[in-house]
Amino acid sequence: MTNQQVVDSSLLTTAPRLLAAYANLLARSTRMLAWVREHDWFNLVEEQTCYAIEVESIASAEVNLELNDVERRRKAELLEQILSQDLEIRRRLRERQDELQQLIGVNQRKRDLSRSYGALIPMDSGAR
Repeated sequence: MTNQQVVDSSLLTTAPRLLAAYANLLARSTRMLAWVREHDWFNLVEEQTCYAIEVESIASAEVNLELNDVERRRKAELLEQILSQDLEIRRRLRERQDELQQLIGVNQRKRDLSRSYGALIPMDSGAR
């Protein structure tokens, strides 16, 4: 995995620690957004793996904690930012998926033409 440490749910025993974990999750989400913008798929997947583990840790720790109004508002602010970034990440991933599907379709048509007519048509990788 990446060089980032994943939050251990056993350490999330107080509201401030829980909010710090949410802030860490936001930072991880920000890095994921940067990776997807840079088309760095390897680092994105690595970061997403850590992100998923942290979400699980936070969820299991949160069951045992009660937040006051200020803490709930702070959590809501962090979640709003995380969800906003998540929307952009998902949108960009759908765009990349569409690009890859188009490339696969083009290469399949070229392969089919090559098989049908025996002509060699160069395959275009189109990878970024």
